[in-house]
Amino acid sequence: MRKLLLAVAVAALSLIPVLALVLAPAVAQAQSPIVIKFSHVVANDTPKGKGALKFKELAEKYTNGKVQIEVYPNSSLYKDKEEIEALQLGSVQMLAPSTAKFAPLGVKEFEALDLPWLFKDEETYSNAMKGKIGKWLFQKLEPKGITGLAYWDNGFHMVSANRPLIKPEDFKGLKFRISGSKIADQYFRLLGSIPQIMAFSEVYQALQTGVVDGCENTASNYLTQKFYEVQKDITVSYHAHLQYAVIVNSKFWSGLPPDIRTQLEKAMADATEYTNSIARQENDDALAEIKKTGRTTLHYLSDADRKAWQEAMQPTYKWAKSRVGQEVLDLVAKELDVKMN
Repeated sequence: MRKLLLAVAVAALSLIPVLALVLAPAVAQAQSPIVIKFSHVVANDTPKGKGALKFKELAEKYTNGKVQIEVYPNSSLYKDKEEIEALQLGSVQMLAPSTAKFAPLGVKEFEALDLPWLFKDEETYSNAMKGKIGKWLFQKLEPKGITGLAYWDNGFHMVSANRPLIKPEDFKGLKFRISGSKIADQYFRLLGSIPQIMAFSEVYQALQTGVVDGCENTASNYLTQKFYEVQKDITVSYHAHLQYAVIVNSKFWSGLPPDIRTQLEKAMADATEYTNSIARQENDDALAEIKKTGRTTLHYLSDADRKAWQEAMQPTYKWAKSRVGQEVLDLVAKELDVKMN
């Protein structure tokens, strides 16, 4: 009997390494965090960049480390022309593109947000995106396998060149970089300029070498990308708004454990409040920094000049009907109390 027990014991001991090898991957997998790759095209020290880092901080905190957020700024993972396809393929889980980037997907309605002089101020924009307009637009992404989580603010556009842009006629013949919005393409054409679509990561060199003569962007992007170094004149026009949509691969998102998803939704809500709260101040500070460098001259529009810009760009609203559709224009007109014609 003692020999039998001894044999059983030896056999059991010999199985321990085998069991350890079998169970180790399962244990390691159970302990491994869920990795979310968050790619974007701007610098870390912009409102969007800081928002992404805040989401990383809060997501990892609220999930007690069960989720790990890998943030890839400055087009270090994907350029803005590539990232949405990468999201749909599952190569990256989260993005925050400008809303103009959804048109190539067939969701042109987002371009209504690019209409010139659409939002009176930041509060008007914020209320619109929290309300019917923002929710209605996110529903349009669902058939594309994309879930919208939040809208992040980056303030109003300025415009620049190597000559002052004060009157509409000052734009004639100049080549302007645009992000891809056909609405922006239209209002630049109405001013007599030549819009060119270009990846954000390529803009500095294009301005430096004269491939394009100017661009439009927010103050924080002019500062952090150093566009002001290669543009002698910036007009603080605030003629259109720049907003981002934080989006996620729907299959990945719906496949998360419900408790994890709830914690991430809270992290996103808090990160969104933080991001939008700093956007205006970040742009004000950036404008002050640009002025301090002395590298570029800042110009401001008089009431008469602003009215001339508005009148020159107004036909964009009528043109937009064939581009984005009547339904979204009717919704925007109603919610923002603006005339489309």
